[in-house]
Amino acid sequence: MKILVWVCVLGLMLLADEGKMLFEKHCVACHTPFIAMSKLKENFLDHNNTLLNLKAPTLNQLSYRLKQQVGDRHGDEDLHRMEVTAFMSDYVIHPDKDKSVCLDDVMQHFETMPSLKGKISEDALEAIGTYLYDFDTEVVKAKSVKYEGFEKALERAKKEHKIIMIKAMTKECHFCRKMEREVMIEEEIVKAIEKDFIPVSIDISVHALPLGIKTTITPSFIFIDENASIIENVPGAWSKKDFLLLLQEIKQKDKK
Repeated sequence: MKILVWVCVLGLMLLADEGKMLFEKHCVACHTPFIAMSKLKENFLDHNNTLLNLKAPTLNQLSYRLKQQVGDRHGDEDLHRMEVTAFMSDYVIHPDKDKSVCLDDVMQHFETMPSLKGKISEDALEAIGTYLYDFDTEVVKAKSVKYEGFEKALERAKKEHKIIMIKAMTKECHFCRKMEREVMIEEEIVKAIEKDFIPVSIDISVHALPLGIKTTITPSFIFIDENASIIENVPGAWSKKDFLLLLQEIKQKDKK
């Protein structure tokens, strides 16, 4: 069974690598791979696409929206991957803006893409679909803050005189995913946390919070000093600007 799992994982990795190369060959001229969500919102909502002058949705936009809008994202992942790939494959052969999964505020700035019928094979579309399906998750993992386990975080806090920041979350929490995708991967946020905090992520549907802490609201951010005393328990999702202000406030409270 373990060998079969590793063969499947290796197959997906090879397919994703091939998909990346094919994406760069067929798609990257129009679809920018990644732009932070704060910049995308500013571009589309405040500047009518004149800030970035994008030709088409970015890959991180497409990856996220396809997985949210196509098929059953709560069901079997392999089946969902097939559903998303099938939809994407049909769309590039028979493009129609009315079928787009992207928001109207985004799509109003773009023309209907040209059909790739006769220009790309089914195997190539499958490889691109695998790359596209995993892209949003992989880019969040690569750019996000790096989380520690609580015990190791407590050891580091004592040595480095930093504040522990526990993010209480669940996998099904919409606003937890929104924070990870839109805020916790922002360069300013990552730098601010790395400088003064040690981040810990705990799925409260699976694990209890340490120190007897209780919360039912996700996400919640619990800040703990180097002596394992709670500084603040702050529930809710935040914008980049407001979260930076929150981090500053926590630092000030820790100094008192």
